[in-house]
Order: sequence, then C-alpha cells, then structure tokens
Amino acid sequence: MLAGDVITGIAVDSLADLLGLPLAEIRAICQAPARETVPAGEVRLLAPVDGRTEVWAAGVTYERSRIARMTESEESADVYDRVYAAERPELFFKSAAWRVSGPGAPVSVRADSTIDVPEPELAVVLNASREIVGYTICNDMSSRSIEGQNPLYLPQAKIYLGGCALGPSVRPAWEVPDPYALTIELTISRDGAVAWAGSASTSALHRKIGELAGYLFCEDEFPAGAVLSTGTSLVPDLPFTLQAGDEIRIAIPGIGELANPVVRGKAAVAAALGLPAREI
Repeated sequence: MLAGDVITGIAVDSLADLLGLPLAEIRAICQAPARETVPAGEVRLLAPVDGRTEVWAAGVTYERSRIARMTESEESADVYDRVYAAERPELFFKSAAWRVSGPGAPVSVRADSTIDVPEPELAVVLNASREIVGYTICNDMSSRSIEGQNPLYLPQAKIYLGGCALGPSVRPAWEVPDPYALTIELTISRDGAVAWAGSASTSALHRKIGELAGYLFCEDEFPAGAVLSTGTSLVPDLPFTLQAGDEIRIAIPGIGELANPVVRGKAAVAAALGLPAREI
C-alpha cells in the first residue's frame, strides 16, 4: 500500500487474490502490521491491477460527457441523449490487466485517429462480491474522431494498446468518507506549457456508484474483482487533440495523482513498454 512517501507490504501475493476475498477480510489484511516498508522513491509503481481483474468503464454519466458525445456525433447524437436519461447505463469493457499503463508509463493515441483526448475519471475497485474496496484514478483514453463516425466503433475508440492508465494506488474505501465530494483535476502539458487544464467535481455524477456496479455484476461474474471507471466530466472542446510528447496529469485530492506521457501509435507504445514489435 502507498502511504505518503513509503510503501508497506501486505500479506497477499497479488491484488487479484485480494479482490477475491470479502471486504471484511480485505480490510483486516490491509490494516495488519506491514510485512515490510520501503521508501516510495526506491520502487517503480505498476498499475494497481493484475491477474484476472478486468477494467470496465461507464459512459455518459455526466452532463458534460453527454454534450461532448452529442457534439462529436452529429448524425447519431440522440443515442447519447437517450442513454443519459435511460434506466440502464452505458457500460463497456476497457482493458485486461496486462494492457493497463501505470504511473509514468506511456499512454497512446491511435495512429488511425485524428482527434484524441484523455478522460480523467474516478475508478471504483470492486471485489468478487461487488463490495466497494477502494478508489483509484483512471485515464480512459478516447478517440473522438473514430467514435464520432459511428457509435458502433466505440470498442476501437476505447480499447487498444496504451488506451488505459490507472494509479497511482488504491485508496481504501473506508478512508474515503464521500466519493461524491471529490475534485478531479486535469492538466495537459505541451512543450513546457499548459495546453489545457480544467477541474470538476464528482458531485455532478449522474448515476450512483452502486447502481453502476449493480449493472456490471447483474449477469456476470468477476472472481478476481473488477475496476470500474465511473465516467468523465472533463472533455476538451473540439478540435483539441493530444499530441505525441504531451504529458497528462490527473489529480484527485485524497486519492492521488496519475501522470503519463503520450506517444502515438502501437509501435511507439510497444517500444516504450518493452513489448515485441509486430508487423500489422
């Protein structure tokens, strides 16, 4: 667990193992005496997700997101208007654990896209029993140009190598008194200057976290838990787009700060992550 300037070890081999347990056991493990403590500066933090834990996301959960999605999708704008008001929320698979970037690791914009943005979001960490274990930050990278062509292109706009970042850690749920009273801050830096910045509050979340989790678990099982990103209320106005070399910094006071550099295309992100290059 990350606490200030130190990291304390707990008695589990993986986060996936931990999320298979009931909340009471998870809390007891997290509050037990540490197995070891090391200075945070001596380690490289990975994304707080592993094993069979999946990352899912919710869409159109803020008024700002509804407006942005309608603006980019003129021919099918009513789809997003309807889903905002519908009983059933929009939920989509975002990433397998191995594909998620951690703090300081690169995120990517697709080489076949022309308008790309980060989506800073509060993410809830759920155990196998759908109990809320904690909170983290998700950068739900998105291709506005691809999704804007047709809503059925959503998987291509959202799910790709370098398209998701989580971190810097998981803040236990019992240490967050009110998840609907959090400030989300986004800063995009370019060539040493701020290219875009904004802030919002989770108080504007249109759907309750328990409601989103209920629909996610309604007809599915997550034996290693799940991370569910709750949607964004910070979307740069068109035609703003990310560029290679930008830095994205997302801060939620009380949860942490997640920073990632931007690269463009599969080859660039694969090289940065040390993955083998493959021709397409």
